[in-house]
Amino acid sequence: MTDKIEARIKELGHALPEATAPVANYVPFTVSGSLVFISGQLPLQDGKLLCSGGVGAAVSLEEAVAAAQQCALNIIAQLKVACDGDLDRVKRIVKLGGFVASGAEFTDHPIVINGASDLMVSIFGDAGRHARAAVGCPSLPLDAPVEIEAVIEIN
Repeated sequence: MTDKIEARIKELGHALPEATAPVANYVPFTVSGSLVFISGQLPLQDGKLLCSGGVGAAVSLEEAVAAAQQCALNIIAQLKVACDGDLDRVKRIVKLGGFVASGAEFTDHPIVINGASDLMVSIFGDAGRHARAAVGCPSLPLDAPVEIEAVIEIN
């Protein structure tokens, strides 16, 4: 039976991807007590980046927002594994940490990371409201435009 959260994801027109393996020497998540720490997720879909390069140069603002949304879906995919397949165990999205590859002239980092934040609130309701950072950096792994990590409280 599909849980409420997965039904909500489908209702919003999204498909939950399979959780991807790490690209380096780390684990995709760690559970400590009631907190799940999700390692930084890239905007991978079917094993490929949605787009690559710096935001504001090679990647448009709109493409970057969509990439952040894909990062959020990938976070939820990892979370599903951490929750033994039951996303209804999610009590609260505690924090997102967003990284945007961009030049010094780009200052719309919060708008980019809103792609993930807005999706979390759409899916989890008030439990999706979270603390957040939106940080610019010169480059990210695999030439990704966005990377997002998360801390989530579960039952």
